[in-house]
Amino acid sequence: MKRLIASLAILFSFLTFALVKQTNDQKQNTKPIIGILQLMSHPALDEIHQGVVAGLKSEGYRNGKNIEIDYQNAQNDQSNLKSMSDRFKNKNATLMIGIATPAAQSLANVAGNTPVIMGAISDPVKANLVKSLSHPGGNVTGVQHVEPVKKQVQMIKSLSPDIKTMGVIYTSSDDASTGEAKEFMHYAKEAGIKTQAYTVTSTNDINQVAATMVSKVQGVYVPTDNTIASGMSTLIKTTDTAKIPVYAAADTMVKNGAVGTFSVSQYQMGVLTGKIAAQVLKGKKPADIPVQHTEKGVYSINLKAAQKLGISIPEDILQVAQKKGSVYK
Repeated sequence: MKRLIASLAILFSFLTFALVKQTNDQKQNTKPIIGILQLMSHPALDEIHQGVVAGLKSEGYRNGKNIEIDYQNAQNDQSNLKSMSDRFKNKNATLMIGIATPAAQSLANVAGNTPVIMGAISDPVKANLVKSLSHPGGNVTGVQHVEPVKKQVQMIKSLSPDIKTMGVIYTSSDDASTGEAKEFMHYAKEAGIKTQAYTVTSTNDINQVAATMVSKVQGVYVPTDNTIASGMSTLIKTTDTAKIPVYAAADTMVKNGAVGTFSVSQYQMGVLTGKIAAQVLKGKKPADIPVQHTEKGVYSINLKAAQKLGISIPEDILQVAQKKGSVYK
């Protein structure tokens, strides 16, 4: 009997030790889960995503080492946004990052007390994501996308001084794009340029709307618009045929055929988003972190597009673009 009791005691001790070790190992292997939800695939949003990862890394957070990044792309599908947001919530994500306004809104709707970091949102207050930019007041903070639209108008006047009428094409359901388009039209009017708005509901509309637009204007402006960016090749094909230039709000659109822009870096906005996420991981509350934005704009010039349309790029702008921005040949 004594031997049996002794054996049971040894077995119990062994099992207890094994259980404690397993529990400790599980705790050591548990990494904070960072859910990143991107609205759709296109170069601008992809650059923000890359910047987020880089921003986290710069603060010491590396995927697979001390954090687990769960990246999901909704491909512009509302049902995907909901299911992917629920996925992060069910996985008990430590924090969630939304790239583009609909993604951030979807995350905020399911977040509860889980922090949500906005990745480049044009109007966080109007989108009901924060109470104010300086005092977010809840569990949401992050980066606002602010383009230097007035500077973009000045650049257009420098590159195409003879333009008197411009079409502004954007997605009617995109509040951020709509707001930026209206801002452009305001500054264009001050600069003596008449504007006409043309709206689409999806990429399927771009070809027809662009065909109508180019017969009535001398140039085209595209605000930060996910839908138009996805169909940029269709727009450029139509405008090239009509021999009129396209100016855009984002560097990625210039890379895809627009003549130029003066804009903030999508990548740097992502980096800033990642750095803010790191602050939250280190214990800071979103309510105490003001919404931030990148302030320095850079020139991006597409020389091939300019030459094709007979546009001469002023030497001072070209030199600045070569040193600090982007020049596509």
